[in-house]
Amino acid sequence: MKLIRFGEAGREEPGVLLADGRKIDASGEFRDYDEGFFASGGVEALAQWVAEGCPGGKQVPDHERLGPPVARPSKIVCIGKNYLDHAKEMGGDPPAEPVIFMKASSAWSGPNDDVLLPPGSTKLDYEVELAVVIGQTASRIAEADALDHIAGYCTFCDFSERQHQLEMSGQWCKGKSADSFAPMGPALITRDELADPQSLRIWCEVNGEVRQNSWTHDMIFPVPFLISYVSGFMTLLPGDVIATGTPSGVAIGMDHPRYLEAGDLVECGIDGLGKLSQRVIACKP
Repeated sequence: MKLIRFGEAGREEPGVLLADGRKIDASGEFRDYDEGFFASGGVEALAQWVAEGCPGGKQVPDHERLGPPVARPSKIVCIGKNYLDHAKEMGGDPPAEPVIFMKASSAWSGPNDDVLLPPGSTKLDYEVELAVVIGQTASRIAEADALDHIAGYCTFCDFSERQHQLEMSGQWCKGKSADSFAPMGPALITRDELADPQSLRIWCEVNGEVRQNSWTHDMIFPVPFLISYVSGFMTLLPGDVIATGTPSGVAIGMDHPRYLEAGDLVECGIDGLGKLSQRVIACKP
């Protein structure tokens, strides 16, 4: 099943993307895809509604904006340097344990929304990632039980302003949390439709040029381990997002970094999950 949200930013309605390509409005049956929805068996109820033919659901026009497929989460947990080649291009040895940082949920953005270049920014970078959406509360869970706590998967881009992240002291979140820096979508693919999250091709193009091209099996720490590990430090709530790291090919890893500029088009994709498309737009001072 593929969950979508559509409509004006901040006022999205829930829907589903059917196998025949039709988008169906589910707002007559479900309020939103948020913590309460996932915690109360919403995915199962939605699946039953779809199996019954989506009674009362109207088709969503193709021109409607798609928002992020889940409501703004309580937290966006990110994993740094989780692909060996990316760890090498960032300098230093691969981490012995997952590197965890947070991204402000106010950076939440839709799959085709513009990414805003902060005033004075000169080092805007891209990071395509597999995102995992938590389906039930997870606190200190065993790795063997981790997959049972997943609602689904999405394509995610961890946009990063490297000067803010690395040259201005403090934690990484300063360079990771600007408005529009966390696009996700285009749909949430439920766990039952993806047998193995470690077998997916993951890629990023800038203005049609392939910059990142890898496979999720190249992760140093796989998805079940990450969920178990993170849940040992914080309680993961339904609807929370874990961004599982990016492969090599980011701008900062180049001998002569080619950071993003206004007008650039960034396209990120994961086979089977769909594509993001962001145009870089200069933010007004």
